[in-house]
Amino acid sequence: MAEALIFEKSVTGRRGYRLPANDVPSTIQQLPARFRRSSPPRLPEVSELDMVRHFVRLSRANYGIDVGFYPLGSCSMKYNPKINEEVARMAGWTGLHPLQHASQIQGALRLMVELERALCALSGMARVSLQPSAGAQGELSGLLMIRAYHQAQAKTSGSDRRRDLILIPDSAHGTNPASAALAGYRVETIRSTADGLVDLDDLRQKATDRCAGLMLTQPNTLGLFERDILRIADIVHRAGGLMYMDGANLNALLGIARPGDMGFDVVHINLHKTFSTPHGGGGPGAGPVAVTAALAPYLPAPVVEERDGRFVLDDDRPHSIGRVHAFHGNFGILLRAAVYIRALGADGLAEVSRTAILNANYLRRRLASRYHIPYNRPCMHEVVLSAKRQKAHDVHAWDIAKRLIDFGIYPPTVNFPLVVEEAIMIEPVETESKETLDRFCDVMLTIADEAEKEPDKVRHAPHTTELGRLDEVLAARKPNLRWLPAA
Repeated sequence: MAEALIFEKSVTGRRGYRLPANDVPSTIQQLPARFRRSSPPRLPEVSELDMVRHFVRLSRANYGIDVGFYPLGSCSMKYNPKINEEVARMAGWTGLHPLQHASQIQGALRLMVELERALCALSGMARVSLQPSAGAQGELSGLLMIRAYHQAQAKTSGSDRRRDLILIPDSAHGTNPASAALAGYRVETIRSTADGLVDLDDLRQKATDRCAGLMLTQPNTLGLFERDILRIADIVHRAGGLMYMDGANLNALLGIARPGDMGFDVVHINLHKTFSTPHGGGGPGAGPVAVTAALAPYLPAPVVEERDGRFVLDDDRPHSIGRVHAFHGNFGILLRAAVYIRALGADGLAEVSRTAILNANYLRRRLASRYHIPYNRPCMHEVVLSAKRQKAHDVHAWDIAKRLIDFGIYPPTVNFPLVVEEAIMIEPVETESKETLDRFCDVMLTIADEAEKEPDKVRHAPHTTELGRLDEVLAARKPNLRWLPAA
């Protein structure tokens, strides 16, 4: 049934709570007048039963990885082992306060040091900052360190040359140019070749003495490994720039290949993707940044150090870019990732990537007969299809995504990357069974049949949801986030 807003259920005078009489003197008059309301905010007045039923019904309408398959491309929406949650909820962790003295939080600091060491081992880097709370903030932090490094180099050499340019491939995530612009850089796009990889000739032409660095996703957003990565790194380094790796697709490399060995100088790591912590609904997240020894002096402060068997917070870092997060990062997410890494170990993490790659290629082979695959060769952890064939029947990638909802499957990423017409980007991850993948393939093949024989059924999907298609463009451009009573 249609669920009304909680405000629409409100009945004046109805209450869902019972509190004892206030026996504490009011202190409201001590607040400056500008902080005091002339009247209390208008909140919904409902009974406890109505409130409980309302939110439980809404919760049942939510989709999550514990409900069904979530093949969201480039996001590694994998199952989160419940042991992670149990450990994160232990009183010894939840009772900590970030302002406690280091001597009282030795266990937490030790966990952070051990997590940093594990991430260094996996990435091939020298140091890691655990502060950033998301991949995008990790990007910005990495770029600020790149900027600080180049400023220091120019000061040492006495050069007045400005390195104000960041190079980004045309298949990159949208956060890359946004982060570069926010860090004060100009952005130039590097073309992709016909096989979906970085165009080396275009890179050579644009890697000038103004180049501060190249932001590259490895494997790239098309799900392809940049096989010329050593040559790419050499071109950038010869120009005096640094290599930044967007770690969104690190799920394909665990225990198999390390960014540091490929020539990267900076890499952000999405713990909330690669290391299995909940990140639906926009958070919470954690985006640690790993760097080479040359960039370590610029890490956000404080960093956790081990000295004489004790763990301390080191604030004495004169070259640091400063804090990027209140306190020490999203500790609960760091904790979950640490449990995940310790539970799997080196061999288990390598198996994660091998299985993710196998699953993606299994989907590629099963769906190739009905969907166009622009780069139909072995991919990494995700596969990019195209709805070009369905477009001939006026059915688009967006329609296919909506039709999947009717089968109880969360839609994958569509219309991205932008270099693929009618793109459908699917990441099956390693935690899904062959039975789940087969059902997904069967559904996708069914939708391909419908697109030819019953295109209206696909064009007007979904049919099983409480609400049909919403005007998502209008919602994004003019969000209405406040309820107001009817006039």
